[in-house]
Amino acid sequence: MLTAIILSAVLTISGSRWIDSLYQLPNAPLTFPDEISSRSKFRKPLLALLLFVNFLNIADVPAPLYFYLTAIIFFLSLITFTDFEQYVIFNKMLLPFAVLGILAAIHLNLPLLDRITAAVAGGAIFLLISIITHGGIGGGDVKLVFVMGIWLGTKTLLDVILAASIFGGAVAILLIITKQKDRKSYFAYGPYFTLSAIVFLAFIKKFF
Repeated sequence: MLTAIILSAVLTISGSRWIDSLYQLPNAPLTFPDEISSRSKFRKPLLALLLFVNFLNIADVPAPLYFYLTAIIFFLSLITFTDFEQYVIFNKMLLPFAVLGILAAIHLNLPLLDRITAAVAGGAIFLLISIITHGGIGGGDVKLVFVMGIWLGTKTLLDVILAASIFGGAVAILLIITKQKDRKSYFAYGPYFTLSAIVFLAFIKKFF
């Protein structure tokens, strides 16, 4: 438990500072640039709680798997918050996330070809969906699925996409019914992918 507390505290502080620095970049593609403070006021306690609960759930996992699980949960959690807060998934997060995924596959002797197949196929399918829906699925979501494919492989990525589609679809319908959104409104789908992946990794313990 102590390890989970320390890790969640350190990564919450460093991760939140990283997010804030990305928001301050010139031409950062923020959807709500004038609402940064108000939309992020609960970020730190929620991020700390999210990390702590998940780190606690993987406490019995041996190293080096624990290191990589910590890394993927950390990146997925940060992406969850940037997409909720500003409807943006930063390339500056996705790139190191992807590199770590490749290193994890090599270090843990995972089938690299399966990871590449999952990334390319998943990314291509969601790119096609994005084109067909005229941006209903954003470019950030497409790249997120690609990177998740590197980490999760074909089978787990499919499970995560199915869970996220059901989860996200249900929330979207609820928002439309309650008139908080309409059918033409933009929905941030990234968090449903990230949170579904975290559940599979930390709770169901379906590792990559």
